[in-house]
Amino acid sequence: MSKIWFVTGSSRGLGRSFVEAALERGDKVAATARNTESLTDLAITYGDQLLALALDVTDKAAAFDAVKQAHAHFGGLDVVVNNAGYGHFGMVEELTEAEARDQMEANFFGVLWVTQAALPLLRAQGGGHIVQVSSVGGVLAIPSLGVYAASKWAVEGLSEALAGEVAGQNIKVTLVEPGPYPTDWPGASAARSEPNPVYDGVRQALTEGLDLSDLGDPKAVGPALLKIVDAENPPLRVFFGRPPIQMTKDHYAQKLATWAEWEHISLAAHG
Repeated sequence: MSKIWFVTGSSRGLGRSFVEAALERGDKVAATARNTESLTDLAITYGDQLLALALDVTDKAAAFDAVKQAHAHFGGLDVVVNNAGYGHFGMVEELTEAEARDQMEANFFGVLWVTQAALPLLRAQGGGHIVQVSSVGGVLAIPSLGVYAASKWAVEGLSEALAGEVAGQNIKVTLVEPGPYPTDWPGASAARSEPNPVYDGVRQALTEGLDLSDLGDPKAVGPALLKIVDAENPPLRVFFGRPPIQMTKDHYAQKLATWAEWEHISLAAHG
């Protein structure tokens, strides 16, 4: 059976791939973007399958209205994909208050508003699936992306709690954690703080250590997400792409080793 989708951040990148994959197999999609002109070609190709909605997810009232409009237009919602967001590059000391708040507004509060808007509708219709697009940065943090990681870690905690809260309502929750893809995420879509020369050495080391030899194919993420939303028992978490798999294995091995090394202090702190 075909599904009805609500996807934020649909204008480009992975969000666009999600929308295209759903439309290509005959599903209906309410696709949101700040500027819906980027969706004109899809509207021409797919006609009534697509509902293009202008939305800035940081606007709580607008987010609630868009979800309700999509639900009313198609008569239901099966899959809600919170994909809208961006990356902010800046060392922790370099961040301004406005930059930090803007990052959280888009990446965390936008997810919260859309999720809250969708929940009563999904519950009333007997269930649904909420997909939160996190990042490998929601599992581990690297220098210069601290506030981005903070926003994604917040989404991870919120969504893990949510999954337990709605399990008895037939509402499924999945955190998709993509690795690096050749999109404009680190380019035109990103924001950057004013650099402090104190951190030039850190920036240089990051650039020299950057490995772009194994980027994922953005066209592959749409079909992958279809398999997730079609699964009878979808995962709470799933990586998209190859790099996150080994990255997180190494990261958690280090965490476990550190916890084990300092376990005597942990037990001493128990009293």
